[in-house]
Amino acid sequence: MQSSSLRVKFSDLGLFYKENKREIIVFATAFFVLITNKYLSETDNLIALLNNLGLDSLKLKAEALFYQSENSRFNSLIYWVSILDLNYIIVPILVIKLILKEKASEFGLSLKLEKNFIQFYFVFMVFMLILVYFASKTSSFQSKYPFLKIYNASQLDSKFLIWELVYCSQFFCLEFFFRGFMVKGLQNKFGLWSIFIMTIPYCMIHFGKPLPETIGSVFAGLILGYISYRGKGILAGFLMHITVALAMDFMALWQTRIL
Repeated sequence: MQSSSLRVKFSDLGLFYKENKREIIVFATAFFVLITNKYLSETDNLIALLNNLGLDSLKLKAEALFYQSENSRFNSLIYWVSILDLNYIIVPILVIKLILKEKASEFGLSLKLEKNFIQFYFVFMVFMLILVYFASKTSSFQSKYPFLKIYNASQLDSKFLIWELVYCSQFFCLEFFFRGFMVKGLQNKFGLWSIFIMTIPYCMIHFGKPLPETIGSVFAGLILGYISYRGKGILAGFLMHITVALAMDFMALWQTRIL
């Protein structure tokens, strides 16, 4: 009786997988990406991993790059963004192509803009820039941004420009993962609830940032998620996201009298 019962249960699981394959794979990929981002993008965890694997030569090189170099902060940030970019866009695309056998464009990887985007963009940006301005007056905001610490105007050099460009790349990849892969991947089954499902982990990746930004990430996630849900691509969300992100960096520099 027990073996028969188990067979029924396994067959039920098989049927459940067939009926929900797309959603199960999207959730599994999300678990993998979020866990990997948390534990592999931090240089301390990387060095600990290399030590546990007995890769002493690589460990020494990593320590020199991330701890001992005069550009250690810059190197650590570039590594951090590289891991995020890899996980947010390369991993989902491989899953879409090799496992789901679908097109990435069906998951929002498109450069199309919706009609009336420009009008909506300016209204949204005026509202967001007002919020950024008031947030930038707080010490917690000024100590957090920009991630590449700038202490005087002479440091606004080519290295800072490179960092800002690399930083912006992360937002394209992030938009694809959350507003593309997750929303588009789940909307057939969950409808508008796919936006709320996506917004939960999106809010959680903001833990550790200033409280107003973490709270704001909920509203941003819902708004950008809805834009993606109704549209065909992630470009609109990306443009809005980088505008706010760059404004946050430069507003912090302005408030601290560096600009």
